[in-house]
Amino acid sequence: MEWLPFTTEDWAAIRLTLELSAGATLILLVLGTPLAWWLAQTRSRLKPIIAALVAMPLVLPPTVLGFYLLMLMGPHGWVGQATQALGLGRLPFSFGGMLVASVLFSMPFVVQPLHNAFEGLDKRMLEAAATLRASTLDVFFSVVLPLSRRGFLAATILGFAHTVGEFGVVLMVGGNIPGQTRVVSMQIYNHVESMQYSHAHWLAGLMVAFAFIVLLSMHLMNQKLDVEKAVKT
Repeated sequence: MEWLPFTTEDWAAIRLTLELSAGATLILLVLGTPLAWWLAQTRSRLKPIIAALVAMPLVLPPTVLGFYLLMLMGPHGWVGQATQALGLGRLPFSFGGMLVASVLFSMPFVVQPLHNAFEGLDKRMLEAAATLRASTLDVFFSVVLPLSRRGFLAATILGFAHTVGEFGVVLMVGGNIPGQTRVVSMQIYNHVESMQYSHAHWLAGLMVAFAFIVLLSMHLMNQKLDVEKAVKT
């Protein structure tokens, strides 16, 4: 793709952004699904507290979250001391640290669509499956997953897209190291800071096109699911 006006560092940032977003989305789906299910089903007094903690990144400044993660994962933080004791080294200024930060920062964008989908399930279908002595996994894969696919699609797309656009959190935890922790949003900032506006334009335009495609895809998928639902009913 030599015809595209991207530098070697631009390509490295694009590749790292895609790897980080894909990894974070996969982890978020694995962790977020049982968490969203618990929030949708439980009547525990802890529910408002857990729900508020999950939603906090929506209102918390990214640099604040990044600062506290940096402290926790640093040499004097309990997470940093634990990772060093386990032989995993230090997480700050590494891909692993950025992955942890991305998972926490994008958590509400995955948990909330899943939570809404699980709350909208017809309880009678779950009860019917239970009376047929279906196992929990059978109920999940045969009933919950097909009925919640719109929620899973929205969670996957929003989790990936939000991670792609991160700046403050990954900058604090990653440190903007070329080829190691520098993602697209940081590369745009670097181009602007060094007054390379043409390079910044191309990368920023790429992000604008990506955001439009994400929103268009969600709209089209929702339309398709609405048509399928109308045909079945």
